[in-house]
Amino acid sequence: MLEQVSVPRLGVGRPRTRPDHVLADKAYKFRKNRRRLLRRGIRHTIPECLDQQRQRKNRSPRYGGRPAGFDSERYKKRNTVERTVNRLKGFRAVAIGDEKRAYTYLGTVTLAALFIWLRT
Repeated sequence: MLEQVSVPRLGVGRPRTRPDHVLADKAYKFRKNRRRLLRRGIRHTIPECLDQQRQRKNRSPRYGGRPAGFDSERYKKRNTVERTVNRLKGFRAVAIGDEKRAYTYLGTVTLAALFIWLRT
């Protein structure tokens, strides 16, 4: 006879639809993206390209325009997370992610993180 094992849920209630802060690279630099985030009350750290800086300063030569918010310390942490995710994707089971249940995938990611930790 099969027993049904109860698995603790990771979260209770509806998932969050509004993050506290968004970290993105220069691919998401467009004003439209920044406006959408600000309209929803989400802070962001997106680096500004040199051509955007030049355009902003040309629009308002006296004040130089209002620069987009950029926190370099927070952006450095984003790089660390990106490298960690890329290391986890080195494990085939994590990269494919074809497990049927969420707790199985969580176990696979935990095991991969353990292997990475033991190697260093």
